[in-house]
Amino acid sequence: MSLVYLPFTHLDLAAWDDCVAAAAQAVPYAHTAWLHATAGRWDAVVELEAGSGRYLSVLPLPVKRRPWGRQVHQPAFTQQLGLLTTAASQHRRVEEYVAVAAGRFSQFYLQLNTGNPVPAATDVFRVTTRQTYCLPLATDYETLRKGYAADYRRRLRISQQQELPLRVSESSSIAELLALFQQHKGGEVAGLRARHYRQLQALTVSLQKLGQIRILEVKSPHTDELLAGALFVSTPRVLIYLFAAASPAGKKVAAPIVLLDYAIRAYAASPGLVLDFEGGMIPSIARFFANFGAQPVPYAALTKPRQPWYLLWKR
Repeated sequence: MSLVYLPFTHLDLAAWDDCVAAAAQAVPYAHTAWLHATAGRWDAVVELEAGSGRYLSVLPLPVKRRPWGRQVHQPAFTQQLGLLTTAASQHRRVEEYVAVAAGRFSQFYLQLNTGNPVPAATDVFRVTTRQTYCLPLATDYETLRKGYAADYRRRLRISQQQELPLRVSESSSIAELLALFQQHKGGEVAGLRARHYRQLQALTVSLQKLGQIRILEVKSPHTDELLAGALFVSTPRVLIYLFAAASPAGKKVAAPIVLLDYAIRAYAASPGLVLDFEGGMIPSIARFFANFGAQPVPYAALTKPRQPWYLLWKR
């Protein structure tokens, strides 16, 4: 079994998806449909099975070209990538794969996945620890609800007791959710540009074709105004809370809480399924997730600062 560096044009995408599906690490972001929408092209370090050419392990490396050279980057709406290994893998340390690729790039930033041990820092790479919040959904809904913060349970009761309680509905379009986000939160997220919204729309369309998208909305029972919405990606092992927004009026009446409670109820009693809230680095957002009983789960990010051009020429 050997590790090889493969540019995008040399990747066998069918073998790639087979490897990702069989991997011990549940990383939907690494499927070709996801990476095509968010990264466009990616190179990789691959563990090949001798003779068959089967992919036993993969480390995806989304690549950009810049005036100072090629760089590995973490695409928008792609929280985790990292190393994916199968039962037949012989090389299981992220460091082995990174060593094959490191000298090819002027800059390198890659977020690993929660199934990868945090590697030690080196002279070349700086390692930082990030976290997401996860809630296993194996138990029944009533047990999961008992894990909510008392205030969230109270607010759900109040909502349900209204003459016209809030209801969650499904949508096939992300347009209203995007408009709500841009109206009430777009200015806060300085890194999001028009191209990122186009990427999210492309990702939604791509994953809808695979039956993996659920768009949930909460509208006012009085005015039909959109109060809160969320985009979930549903896969056999992970339910990802990928994108969400709420208006001030929606927050006031607990619309985001009602929406997430609906999703948790819908997927409760699913052995092996985990709800990944996909965030938790911002304390206020971490508290929101923790109030549903979710727990922090660490993962690593690898950073290689940009090298001077004259060092790159000496490779």
